[in-house]
Amino acid sequence: MAREYREPVIRITAMPADANAYGDIFGGWLMSLMDMGAGLIAARHSHGRAVTIAMDGMQFHSPVKVGDEVSVYGNLRKVGRSSMTIAIEAWRRHRHEEEQVKVTEAVFTFVAIDDAGRPRAIEQES
Repeated sequence: MAREYREPVIRITAMPADANAYGDIFGGWLMSLMDMGAGLIAARHSHGRAVTIAMDGMQFHSPVKVGDEVSVYGNLRKVGRSSMTIAIEAWRRHRHEEEQVKVTEAVFTFVAIDDAGRPRAIEQES
């Protein structure tokens, strides 16, 4: 059965500077991509600045190697007065293959803030 098509929030190729001496990509690099992807969703939904306040635990299911294409997918799960919960998945695809493999997933919590750094209400879409 074919998976449904989803547009990635971020897509990038893992490079040697992102890896350890064995060619495995650093977990922190991948976590950073996921945080950036969630931040894009949060900023778009809240129509302004939003900051990460929490992330649930992550478990790595499969390694990412230098040259792999990494795609980050996300969706808004819940919206509160000023907070948003965003589910993020990271997938990798070897450069010369079509098969994608889920690498990890996490749930990020963001808060919309004003110019002074205080929480602000998110306008509810009608």
